Amino acid sequence: MKARRQRQILEIIRRQVIETQEELAEALRAAGFPVTQATVSRDIRELGLVKVPGDNNTFRYAPPGETPPLRRDERLKRLLRSSVQLIDYSENLVVVKTLPGEAQGVASAIDQVAWPEIIGTVAGDDTILIVVKRKKLVPAVLQRLNELARG
Repeated sequence: MKARRQRQILEIIRRQVIETQEELAEALRAAGFPVTQATVSRDIRELGLVKVPGDNNTFRYAPPGETPPLRRDERLKRLLRSSVQLIDYSENLVVVKTLPGEAQGVASAIDQVAWPEIIGTVAGDDTILIVVKRKKLVPAVLQRLNELARG
């Protein structure tokens, strides 16, 4: 029963905006799961649900690690503007030079936006290597990165 209920919780928070434990409890009851607030609280903790920003200065429940796409883009833009010194390329590889200590944060933000052209990133202290799927996609990646870095 617990596993089914927790799967239902994940389905509910994917389908609709749930801001409070009480809203989640009501949605579970409507789905046929008789729950108490304590049960919902325990499930939230066990599932590792987090509150992420929603519309109009609200917060909603989300699975762990979920960042709304808009927030991901904003984070990447902010990090590129404040940290990036140089963007260059060779073949299907893009190299991003950052301020010392900033590369891993920028690389993580690039990974999180999940652009389909990018396979992944490798970051050191002040350098990021971005692997682009195909050489012909590099100009599009460069353009997007430069536009975000410039603002």
